[in-house]
Order: sequence, then C-alpha cells, then structure tokens
Amino acid sequence: HCAKTEASCNLPNGIGIVKLMGRSAGFIAAHATLGSGDVDLCLVPEVPTLLEGPLGCLPHIFKRVKQKGYAVVVVAEGAGEDILGESTETDASGNKKLPPIGEFMKKSIDKYFHEQGEAATVKYIDPSYMIRSVPANAADSLYCMQLAQNAVHGAMAGFTGFSVGLCNNKMVFLPIPELCSTSPRMMDPYGRTWERILAQTHQPNTVPTRESLQTLKKKVEDEDESFFDSQDYA
Repeated sequence: HCAKTEASCNLPNGIGIVKLMGRSAGFIAAHATLGSGDVDLCLVPEVPTLLEGPLGCLPHIFKRVKQKGYAVVVVAEGAGEDILGESTETDASGNKKLPPIGEFMKKSIDKYFHEQGEAATVKYIDPSYMIRSVPANAADSLYCMQLAQNAVHGAMAGFTGFSVGLCNNKMVFLPIPELCSTSPRMMDPYGRTWERILAQTHQPNTVPTRESLQTLKKKVEDEDESFFDSQDYA
C-alpha cells in the first residue's frame, strides 16, 4: 500500500518498487502480489527476468503507467541473477550475497522512460525484515502455540531430529533430514500460483515452455554425445 500511495501521488509517471525477502524462492513476493491486488509486475527467482523486447518487463511497466498513471513493482531479493550474475561473495552470516535487483530495476526504469522521452518518478522501498517484525495476529498466535506445544510433546515422547508442521490440516512430526533434502523449496513456474500472478498483473510470461526445455535438453545431450564420439581415446 505504501508503494501504491507513493506511485499514485508522485507525478509524472509515478512508480513504486518494493523488494521483499526471497533468496531462492518467490513465495513471499507472489503472495504479497496476490494479496495486494495493486501490483503490475512481480519478479521472482524461479522465472527469467527480461528487460526489453516483446516479453520485456520495462515495456510492460511503461504501458501500465500510460494506462493507469502509475505502476507498482514487487521484486524478490533473489530475482535477477540471470541478468546481474551470481556473486561469489558471502555476508557475515555465510549467506551468498545477492545482486542489488531493487536498485537495478529503479535505474533501469528511469533510463527506459528517459529513452522514450518521458520523465518517471520512481520510489524504491526496502522493508527488509520489518515485514516479519509486526505483532502476530490471532491466527499466527494460535499456529505458533500449536507448533510449540507439539514440539514439546514430541521431545517428551522421546523423539529427536524432528520438526513440527501442519500437513493436511494436522500437526505432524517431520524428520529434519527429509526437510533438508528437499530444501530450498521453490515455487513451480508452471503452477497455479504463477498463473494467478500473470492473470492479475497482466505481465508477459517469460517462463520457457516445457516443449522448448525438452528440445534444449535433447540438444545438449546430442552435443555431449557428439563430443565424446569425436575424441580419440587410443
């Protein structure tokens, strides 16, 4: 809502950018987009980021601003590595440093509007960990109480190496090795959540078709076979 207010009140061509948590997955950005109803572009790590061209996000934002007078952009912090590159550096906690996708999008939008002969007022908001620092609502408090109580029940029953979670509306004990083996969990770019994002934001879909991925995979396999066939191992 802050981004929408900033975008709609700053003329000409107001644009609000919000960066949310999401190193490897865009669940937070996606659900914030769906919950808001005001977002015109959502960028997540699971989906390629294209700036220009028929599927580019910059022409899409330009079009939405011309239609509405403003636009709101949500980016997950892990999005954009396909265009900004992956960093080999780590922070103090040992986590890989992420490229500054929020600042990059702000500069890119400014530059694109300037190239179109237009001025843009772009506001960038990075709430960081504040989004999980607000007081819990009633549903959150109940859920956390159930998690804590069941963790104690499991420990008192003699179990170890487990976590507690809600599966099929039932509190269950989940083996930690099983959880780690499937981490990090990522959003399915071919799933319903992303389809809902596209329907709401009207942004172009940059997800490759399954057929194109299969064709690319077969091409790589054929090239590998040709390489090994051409080698002389005598």
